[in-house]
Amino acid sequence: MARRRFAAMLLLVAAPAMAQNPDGFQAGVDGARYVPVLNTLLAPSGTESELRDIVTRFKADEGALGRRWNVEYSPGRRARFREYYRGWQAALGTLDFDRLSQQGRIDYVLMNHTLRNALSLLDREERMWTESAPVLPFGSDIFALVDARRRMEKLEPQQAALTLVAIGKKVEDVSRAIVAGLQQADTSRTRSPAPRPEGEVAPLKVSKVVAHRSAELVNALKADLKSWYDFYAGYDPLFTWWARDPYRRADSLMTAYYRTIRERILGFRQGQPDPIIGDPIGRDAIIADLRDELIAYDPEDLVKIAEIEFAWSEAEMKKASRELGFGDNWKAALDKVKERYVAPGEQPELIRRLAAEAVEFIEARDLVTVPPLAKDIWRIEMMSPERQRVSPFFLGGEVIQVSYPTDGMTHEEKLMSMRGNSPHLSHATVHHELIPGHHLQGFMNSRYQAHRRAAFGTPFWTEGWALYWEMLLWDQGFNATPEDRVGALFWRMHRSARIIFSLGFHLGTMTPQQAIDYLVDRVGHERANAEAEVRRSFLGTYPPLYQLAYMMGGLQFRSLHQELVGSGRMTNKAFHDAILRGGAMPVEMVRAMLIEAPLTRDYQAQWLYRGPKGNVR
Repeated sequence: MARRRFAAMLLLVAAPAMAQNPDGFQAGVDGARYVPVLNTLLAPSGTESELRDIVTRFKADEGALGRRWNVEYSPGRRARFREYYRGWQAALGTLDFDRLSQQGRIDYVLMNHTLRNALSLLDREERMWTESAPVLPFGSDIFALVDARRRMEKLEPQQAALTLVAIGKKVEDVSRAIVAGLQQADTSRTRSPAPRPEGEVAPLKVSKVVAHRSAELVNALKADLKSWYDFYAGYDPLFTWWARDPYRRADSLMTAYYRTIRERILGFRQGQPDPIIGDPIGRDAIIADLRDELIAYDPEDLVKIAEIEFAWSEAEMKKASRELGFGDNWKAALDKVKERYVAPGEQPELIRRLAAEAVEFIEARDLVTVPPLAKDIWRIEMMSPERQRVSPFFLGGEVIQVSYPTDGMTHEEKLMSMRGNSPHLSHATVHHELIPGHHLQGFMNSRYQAHRRAAFGTPFWTEGWALYWEMLLWDQGFNATPEDRVGALFWRMHRSARIIFSLGFHLGTMTPQQAIDYLVDRVGHERANAEAEVRRSFLGTYPPLYQLAYMMGGLQFRSLHQELVGSGRMTNKAFHDAILRGGAMPVEMVRAMLIEAPLTRDYQAQWLYRGPKGNVR
């Protein structure tokens, strides 16, 4: 009886805490701090998309097809995926669009764009392969071997050995042709080329862009051939007897060929930094990609917006510089702020403190719901020296990866890393990576409208959301000191610069070296960090629009905030929670969800969030 009275008293004490808890979590119930109030998770009618299971099925089948047809640039792979995407286009057209809810229509529009974009990328891949095919004449043979194994065809060992011999011969011939092309180019600069003796290999001339792409494909084909060989070798004694030596020779020749391309054409040198080459896609492809991301502007409009944003940041930087006693010499102020780095070994503690400061700030102002579990599960890992060469700053999510010097770096590398990750520069980026940035959005993505994350996720939503919070917290006074404002403005200028140099590269108006110089001269980057930034932008790790998605996605969210919160139609918290619970998708569809914008079956990008095209503001 006494125990029951004590339990009842506990419930009376706990009840007010539960009732007053604004985030829907039973923080007052012992042992249930992470358990949501289930009634808050019941989806109201019309909030779930009727296409949820269709989208999930599409991604599951696409993944299965990709695991079967996994050889990059293979014509067979492209044929199967074209068939798959066209089939889905036809099937999608059978749905009655007019009977769908707004959430269902959003998924329909996004599926339509996803399928169109996927087919466009296959066409682009085919064009790129056509350019590289003369450099990779042995590719079709490797494609055929791998495909035959995938079809589980019975192997004829002696014939396989002959194919391997032919692959080796093609590698030898094309390597000689490339060397001849280089020699002919050298000769033509000094005198007229001599007639080619009968039977001598025809010279092959290759641009650096195609050579760089082809070198990576040589490595990929080499790995595909090894996987094929390892499947049989040792398990089939007759295969090993016939194929071992031809395979080893072909593999060795491909290794030497890869080195020839890198050293003779691309200029790679042992012990020296790798040259940055990249693969520009051109204006038409940029516009196609923008439309598939539901961005209505052209590249020139985006560059103009970036220049406007850069000018604003530079003006604010001068204000902060004056407060610090440097007048308009904001680069001197930035240098001073960079010098206030923490000692080696103290960076993790700085990250922990800055993360807690950001959460406290946004919760005190009731800006967004932060579930207790999200606050408790994030972790810190230190980045390897190799990774820091291409990622000199933080990477984030549930795990924030910290870039800071290791004892194996040179003295200059250590200083550049510490200066580039000083406390005041980190003040504006820790919350970008954790809460309310990437960690919070990833946490919510996996719990609300989760089908959209894999199918419709876009850097304009992912990076745009995190950068938007840098803008909002600036407006809210989060950067209270001039030092913190300098740090925040450095990153804001950096994001504007990303648009300018990445579009400049893909439009053919800026080289990688010019991009590095721009980051150093106009933004104030350490040169090593600028090189790492440009390297990661152009070496194929990120898609062409990724670097401009930070600022453009952020500006889209900012414009939507002004439209809905600035007008009083929504509170900050309701606005941010609705975005997080809507799932990952292009920001124009976030707007369509929040304002119930009319949607059509063939909806195209139309939201001009910075004024009319050709006259942006």
